Amino acid sequence: MALSEHLLRPAGTPAASWLPSPGAGTAFAALTLALATLITGAFALSISHWSPLAIAALALLALNAAWVSGGAATALIGLLAPARPMPSAPDHWTPSSRTAILVLLCKEDPDALAAYLRDLGARLQRCGLDRATAIFVLSDTSGEALVAREEAAMRALIADGTVTYRRRALNTGRKPGNIADWLDAQGAGFDHMLILDADSRMSCTRIRRLIHQIETRPRTGLIQAGMALIPAQSRFGQLQRNAVRLMSANFGRGMAAWTGRNGNYWGHNAIIRIAAFRNAARLPHLPGRAPFGGPLLSHDFIEAAFLRRDGWSVELDPDLTGSAEDAPQTLDAFHRRDRRWCQGNLQHLLMLTAPGLHPVSRFHLASGVVSYLAAPIWLLLVILMASGAVPVSSALPFALIAAVLLLPKLCALVGRIARDRTARRRWISLRAWTAELILSSLVAPIMMIRQTGSVLSVVSGRDCGWKSARAPRWQPPRGLPESSAGLAIAALASVSEAGATLWLLPLILPLLAAPLLVRLLDAPAR
Repeated sequence: MALSEHLLRPAGTPAASWLPSPGAGTAFAALTLALATLITGAFALSISHWSPLAIAALALLALNAAWVSGGAATALIGLLAPARPMPSAPDHWTPSSRTAILVLLCKEDPDALAAYLRDLGARLQRCGLDRATAIFVLSDTSGEALVAREEAAMRALIADGTVTYRRRALNTGRKPGNIADWLDAQGAGFDHMLILDADSRMSCTRIRRLIHQIETRPRTGLIQAGMALIPAQSRFGQLQRNAVRLMSANFGRGMAAWTGRNGNYWGHNAIIRIAAFRNAARLPHLPGRAPFGGPLLSHDFIEAAFLRRDGWSVELDPDLTGSAEDAPQTLDAFHRRDRRWCQGNLQHLLMLTAPGLHPVSRFHLASGVVSYLAAPIWLLLVILMASGAVPVSSALPFALIAAVLLLPKLCALVGRIARDRTARRRWISLRAWTAELILSSLVAPIMMIRQTGSVLSVVSGRDCGWKSARAPRWQPPRGLPESSAGLAIAALASVSEAGATLWLLPLILPLLAAPLLVRLLDAPAR
């Protein structure tokens, strides 16, 4: 697949990156506290009868209110904080350092990757980076047929020197272990490493800019690039891509502004200083058995935290230009990946008290944990209020929660329309935003049920494995568990005296329609 700058530049996205804004961290904390206090206070005032269950519900709602308020605060900062463009590499600049481009591969499609790498190698040569970079394909693929196909796809690239290919016989340590093995064997010959997954795509121009950025900032250990999504094959893929195009630029600017030197790492599409990473690569083996013990699944958050602990900056360059990845194209594929992320993020509970971590790094870890605990908390709150166990006399807290959840989308729309220069482009943006709002609102209850199932699976001690090809012996028809949950909530609300059926309809109706919605979203894109 040929790579082009146009493909990897979302429409309306500026080419500039963004430096942190002074005072943005304080503004983030103040906005988050204010919004969370507003929601929690409104909920407390609406409770008509206090009981131990009501007190527990208030505490749970306060936790989720803080989480959604943090997202809203980030979006507001992205919209309002003064932007300072980060200079690109000068036209005639050439790197004085050596950068290894590490492509991690494990049972993904090798043919698509080989086509991209051939195109990337040619582009690196044309833009003068071929002498300053080298491409390594580090494989953890197993299985005789998969290995044979992978080696056939890479054979021509190996022969002409475009890539160096290495497949491990033993996948010790999974992806972090693969990178650590490369560091021990060949890392001494390079100053930086650019980490790509098999489905990552990065343009030569963006690679050049990342190398320039890390070369000119000697205390920076890692720069995480923002990521667009490559064109989708399904309607669900289109929904994800549309959401990223509309909201990621604004949200990323806000996160870059308030995190500053205390950013995070998402595991790929990032450049890392090798001298800084050697110590961070020594990941702990968590005590006990999986799912909570054993190797860290979400290793990237921990690696970023260790870099900050050692005094290196971890920064986010939120520009989406020239940086992209693929996304799961069906709800089931998305859930399989999300289940691994759920287990990995919940493992971070054991890392929150690790000595020496920066407070913002601990916040990133805690936020990742809460991002998955939020789903069962919302579901439990719905059950408590629908059944009347926690009587609520006003719809105000629900309206406030909806408003705070909507705020990041509104900030993204305002920012995008402000950049659109014609009435036609503004209309296109508004239409795309409206479609994304409707579809994401329909999908959200389904995701809540599935993430609740993931959390319960981890808590019950079930290990998801890692890219396992094993399928369950029996799977219910698609959408049936979600529609059953919708029926149960509707029945509970209808027999209780809480009068909650009406305000629960935005949750119940998408769940009842889940079998239809799943098939609709998994259908091929137009």
